[in-house]
Amino acid sequence: MRENHEKTTMTSGKPITVLLVEDDQEDILLTQDALRRSKLTIELEVVTNGEHALSYLRQESPYTDKLRPDLVLLDINLPRKNGWEVLEAIKTHDRLKSLPVTMLTTSSEDPDIQRSYELGANSYITKPVGIEEFHRVVQAIEDFWFTIVKLPR
Repeated sequence: MRENHEKTTMTSGKPITVLLVEDDQEDILLTQDALRRSKLTIELEVVTNGEHALSYLRQESPYTDKLRPDLVLLDINLPRKNGWEVLEAIKTHDRLKSLPVTMLTTSSEDPDIQRSYELGANSYITKPVGIEEFHRVVQAIEDFWFTIVKLPR
């Protein structure tokens, strides 16, 4: 049996866009590496603070040419505006509220998980410590959101 090494896109034919909102450079590199191994064509956009995330999503300068992402991976502990502030702004914005948001953060504390879901997070994942486990988690996120779940395009 031959393996197909070509990357595929979602049914619309356009690449999948993921917005990673993360200020830790190591986690950014791990996510980039994990998504690079994907069988899907995924464009990873990265912003490193909450204010830039909201500017990106609202297509404000300098992000006026950016399209709405298919998924947001959002850390809680961010400079300027924390992840909860960003999440609340997304879920109360008429044009953005249907955007899927996965909290991808180091906290496994019940109050953090509860608050995230109360603010409208679609899923909450605690970042694993090891490189291989981190790759498995990113692969599981990709499989779930882009293979199993049907998203509006």
